[in-house]
Amino acid sequence: VTFFPAMLTLPAGTSATFFCNISMENDSGSEYSLNWYKETNHSQAKKIAEISRNNPHMKTEKYLLTNHTPAFKIEILNLNQNDSGSYYCGLITFFEPDKVMESNRSHLVVTAAPEKTTATDEPEMDEGNPPDHVKALLLGILLLCGVVLLLIFGCFIVTCRRGGTIPRGGRAAPRGWEKPPMVSVSTVDYGVLEFQCHYVPAETRPVDQTEYATIIFPEEKPITPERGKKHQD
Repeated sequence: VTFFPAMLTLPAGTSATFFCNISMENDSGSEYSLNWYKETNHSQAKKIAEISRNNPHMKTEKYLLTNHTPAFKIEILNLNQNDSGSYYCGLITFFEPDKVMESNRSHLVVTAAPEKTTATDEPEMDEGNPPDHVKALLLGILLLCGVVLLLIFGCFIVTCRRGGTIPRGGRAAPRGWEKPPMVSVSTVDYGVLEFQCHYVPAETRPVDQTEYATIIFPEEKPITPERGKKHQD
């Protein structure tokens, strides 16, 4: 009966796997049983599990046994530091009463579980080299600003086309602006008015009598300086 591997060192929370290999010269279908033992600090061995020839597997809360005749596998689940110690298997044959064959010892050492990394254990970022997600965020902001500027420029062009052309100064008239109406400016043409006054002797003129003269202008428009210039041309 052989037991291997001879030494295992594993962290807590994992599983340990050992194999027990048996060799029987005269195997005539006789019954036998395989026991698993544990020793701690050279104390008396303690039986921890058992599996017979006819059982394919057996499972408990702590151990999983699998029959792969002539090899048997034992898995110690969810290791903790109390599982450290020496393990071996013992073959008990029923065709030879009270015959027990023990294997060699294998040692299991369970270490402490590795500490989980926290945010404080993360390496410091180089200030001159921002991470990739920061670069992607900046690129997205730049693209968004470019799209907004293009939309504003497009709205400006559409507004100019609807409201009129752009003047020479490069500034378009504000929306809703209308050209003010033309205001006529009165002009003064100077001329000479002649009145004819007939003298009436005082003795024949009524007292406090006022005479009025009627001025009639021709219907044509008066000649302004501008119209006079055009008339001369």
